[in-house]
Amino acid sequence: MFDRISKFTNSTSFLNASKVTIASVIPVLIFNFLGHFEIGFTIALGAFYTYPSDIPSSLIHKIKGLIVASFIVSGVNLLVNFTYPYPFLFYPFLGFLLFLCSMISVYGQRATLVSFSALLSISLSFGHLHEGWEAFQYAGFIFIGGILYLIVSLVFHFIQPYKYVELEIAEGIKLTAKYLKLRGDLWNPEANRDVIIEKQLAVQVELNLIHEDLRKMLIGNQNASGTTAQNRKMLLVFITLVEIQELALYTSFDHSKLHEKFAKHPEVLRTYQNVAYKLASTLKKLSKNVHHIAVYVDKNDLKNELDALEFAIFDYEKSLGKEEASEGVLMLTNMLKYARNQVGKIKIIQRAFSLAMQSYKLKDKDKELEKFLTPQYYPLRTLTENLSFSSSIFRHSLRLTITILIGFLIGKILPFQNVYWILLTIVVIMRPGYGLTKERSYNRIFGTILGGLFAFGIVSVIQNHIALSIFSIVCMLLGISFTQINYKISATFVTMYVVFIYGILTPNVVEVIQFRILDSLAGAILAFIANQFLWPAWEFINTPIHIENSIRANRNYLKEIADFYNKKGEIPTSYRLARKHAFVEIGNLMTSFQRMMQEPKSKQKTLPLVNKLVVLNHSILSALASLSTYIQSHQTTSASDSFNYIIKTILSNLDHSISILKNETIINDTFFDKEDVTLQFEELKRKNFTRLAEDDELDKETRQAKMQEAQMVIEQLIWMSNLAEKILKITKELKATNPD
Repeated sequence: MFDRISKFTNSTSFLNASKVTIASVIPVLIFNFLGHFEIGFTIALGAFYTYPSDIPSSLIHKIKGLIVASFIVSGVNLLVNFTYPYPFLFYPFLGFLLFLCSMISVYGQRATLVSFSALLSISLSFGHLHEGWEAFQYAGFIFIGGILYLIVSLVFHFIQPYKYVELEIAEGIKLTAKYLKLRGDLWNPEANRDVIIEKQLAVQVELNLIHEDLRKMLIGNQNASGTTAQNRKMLLVFITLVEIQELALYTSFDHSKLHEKFAKHPEVLRTYQNVAYKLASTLKKLSKNVHHIAVYVDKNDLKNELDALEFAIFDYEKSLGKEEASEGVLMLTNMLKYARNQVGKIKIIQRAFSLAMQSYKLKDKDKELEKFLTPQYYPLRTLTENLSFSSSIFRHSLRLTITILIGFLIGKILPFQNVYWILLTIVVIMRPGYGLTKERSYNRIFGTILGGLFAFGIVSVIQNHIALSIFSIVCMLLGISFTQINYKISATFVTMYVVFIYGILTPNVVEVIQFRILDSLAGAILAFIANQFLWPAWEFINTPIHIENSIRANRNYLKEIADFYNKKGEIPTSYRLARKHAFVEIGNLMTSFQRMMQEPKSKQKTLPLVNKLVVLNHSILSALASLSTYIQSHQTTSASDSFNYIIKTILSNLDHSISILKNETIINDTFFDKEDVTLQFEELKRKNFTRLAEDDELDKETRQAKMQEAQMVIEQLIWMSNLAEKILKITKELKATNPD
């Protein structure tokens, strides 16, 4: 229990919640003591409005982002107050303001959260309407609250400048460990491989988000303020984690054939599985030791597992004989090499956290790292280009605007106590996707009812204002902490916080709870209906775009690998960028697939085909990582014409798949003859084996090993070629099912 609490309090969610809670509580306490509770509460609202835009980034981007957010949330509040007394002006202006604030999302993640903050400010402004100079004062206090939150956030940063990075690194290491564990599960003969792959992809989605946050923080800070020893160490750990993930994909085998081959020797596979599990558990231990650099994993742990695998390979070869066991020995030896490489990567992370690493030099790894960051610019053209129904953000903005306006009118016409609760519910739960809106609607209603009941029970027994104030602070802290973790729990604590505040301010808490539930219910129903009937963003419409992006990313990754194989030398930045995009896009495709599964059955007609394409794209990414890792870790000869021909056939099939998805005409002359491809594979085998056979400098065992290694590279190419053909085939079927 203590470990769970410790884990929760030592998380990024709790850290963020702590900042906004402190920024909200301080002005309330100070101004309440001075007899100006309303001023303190308004400043607290400003802090609350601003905090969502405090996302991982460089320090300079953090400061600029929070200042802009403070201006916007105070500005929209002022505009609502100014126009409210004039109905003929107010309603069209409110619609325009809501739409504009929602459209800000076209500029990326931070802009999306600023948009959310602005919509919150507009919604809650109807709880405290002002005129004249009071409106200016109120907006000014909101701005001060935003700046106060910025100050609190900066204090947290300067006290522990790498706290957030360390938490994200720890989470990244833990998820990477989970990924390795799932790779190890594939070696179980009874394993449900489809389920395991689905879990892998889900972990991949989470890893992509963490990797993107770390890029912003580590690379952004390095570019803005130069490098520090700690920043470089954390950057080294991050780069190593990415490499560990790529190495993990190197273990790409047809596991059905693998288990068939070792059916009579299952102990060998179990031994390797133990190694895979040990790698995962070692990383998991490291994730817990990020904040305690004196504590390390026993260095002999991994050595013992590797020695056991080496002995198992030797025993396997001895029992079958060299000739019969040669292919299996090669496979297992490659796995041993892979495991040793992973151990080397893990040792880099261990050393990075040790005091001995203070003077470690990252060498040239950080050159051109800014290319890995999402560009920070906001041209007006981006906004205007999205002003059409072809843009999902435009449709969502229009849907959200109409729903809020309807909610506002219903709140005015019908006897609802607080119209802003209806608007707040719509803003909080309404998302572009049907599935997420449906889920959040349910969680909001459930949490509101549960929180209302709990809070009513406490308020009925305890009327002491100091106790209720403490309860409200705790509930605020927990409510915000759980926002991204579990929205049902978050809604429960937020409702309790509201009831406790009203329990301090008003005597009739029962009425407050009743209206809170009714208002939340009205907002949730409106949001759900709007997402169902107002230009619904069904995922089957968007999924082909994600499939296309994933295929293109894999295609570009393959091209970079082939170019590197032809040119040799240092691994270029373009290769690493292509690898990053391949991982990101397969994650985006998986996310789209998950959203599709949450939608009504009538909208899931293409689900089986999309599922196949998700798995195929993940498989080809695994094959690419295998080929890439082999080329980087072995001395390779010049790329043959046959190798380049086969690469061209794979690229051609992927290009054709992209063209089909884009409704582009395919030139038949560009198709490769299947017989020619087969001949090129044979030629590639012949050339490799002839070259090795004629190399007098090689002894018999080395020659045999290199021949087998060449055979494995060719098999990876064959696998990729088959996967590319399947992708093309399934893409055609998908397009026939969903031609629009």
